[in-house]
Amino acid sequence: MSVEAHPLSALPLPAHALQTHPLQAHPLPADHRARSYWERRAWRFAARGEGLAAVCAYGMPEFYNRMIQWTQRRALLPWLTVHPGMRVLDVGCGVGRWGRRLAAQGAQVTGVDLSATMIAQARRRAHRSGLSGSCRFMVQDVAELAAGGTYELVLGVTVLQHILDPSRLRRSLERMTAHLAPGGRMLLLEAAPLRPNARCDSQTFTARERGRYLQLFADCGLALRALAGVDPAPFKLWLLPHLRRLPCPTAALATALVTALSLPVDALLARRVPARSWHAVFVLTHASATHCSAAASA
Repeated sequence: MSVEAHPLSALPLPAHALQTHPLQAHPLPADHRARSYWERRAWRFAARGEGLAAVCAYGMPEFYNRMIQWTQRRALLPWLTVHPGMRVLDVGCGVGRWGRRLAAQGAQVTGVDLSATMIAQARRRAHRSGLSGSCRFMVQDVAELAAGGTYELVLGVTVLQHILDPSRLRRSLERMTAHLAPGGRMLLLEAAPLRPNARCDSQTFTARERGRYLQLFADCGLALRALAGVDPAPFKLWLLPHLRRLPCPTAALATALVTALSLPVDALLARRVPARSWHAVFVLTHASATHCSAAASA
């Protein structure tokens, strides 16, 4: 799920995405608001093309979302090697774009997402790809994750950055850790700048300082084994806070220019200067060989 999943979450949301019922005296709980937001987003975009607008940059052109997908895939690739029969848990799986890739390599993939529409689309896409036998998709809230047993790889791409409540964030990571098999790895890609930067935060997205994630990982019994950059090019961050104020033709031209400028910079520098990257890839394991997480619920 995107999540985006990145600075573009700051773009205006459809009014209905955050609307509460007029008879409600109080706003919906955070999990209900999140479910409503992702359902409406999935309903609009999950069936279009590759479904990238549902899981990457909300409301942005296809070429921009393809750039997002490319930078994510390039950053994750060194740790996406799987062997036949390997159990993989894809948290916030969206339309199943990562799960299908891993299933095609022989993995047995379980994908979970908050949105029933996303899950329905993930199942359709797996079926069309001939991968239904290797993919299982379920509607679940990561804070209440119960995916059955443990997994050699737990994957989450731009998921935690959309969980704004600190207690739900910690509970979500605890549940993910409980599903990580001894000797397995957790692979997370999140908006995690080295220094605080709230210019693109919204009601559905926050870019937490990288150090806050590292402390959270340690608190949940995880050890950082590797860290990689994703998108060090600064041009998106310069443009996005101003994009909504630009006329549509100007915004489209500016987005195309930013895309063209960002691609070579991200390609050349993402792995060399992770400190400059807006997003980061975290490769995690249990903190010690003797650590044994709580048994995952069946």
